[in-house]
Amino acid sequence: MSEGMKKMGEKFRQKREEMNLTLKEVENATSIRMLYLQAIEEGRVNQFLSTVYALGFIRQYAGFLGFDTEKLSKEHPEAFRLAPEKQDFAYGIGTLEMRGNPHGGIRWMPNLLWGSAILLVGICAWLFAKAVGLF
Repeated sequence: MSEGMKKMGEKFRQKREEMNLTLKEVENATSIRMLYLQAIEEGRVNQFLSTVYALGFIRQYAGFLGFDTEKLSKEHPEAFRLAPEKQDFAYGIGTLEMRGNPHGGIRWMPNLLWGSAILLVGICAWLFAKAVGLF
């Protein structure tokens, strides 16, 4: 990644350490996974799934640390104008096919058990009623 991204990440790390916060504490407070927080601090935002996530996480992390995002975007414009990296997706006809449920063959088993139990209770009730003389 660029030198500007590394400098901004270093600012984030220094500010976090000044606040005596661990990455785990920041993760709990912001709901940004620690893996992505480390990537931001090290200037490796190419680990993100998309640039939209990268920008959102950078802005959220900056806001959490108390940085002015407008000022940051002027100081480090490359961080806020990330070019999407080309990702290879294997889209093909096979991805449109219906996939079977791995537990689909057993899904009927609970219904069969409940039905059998209800039938058994019904038969027992009928036999009891017949034995007592209600029928």
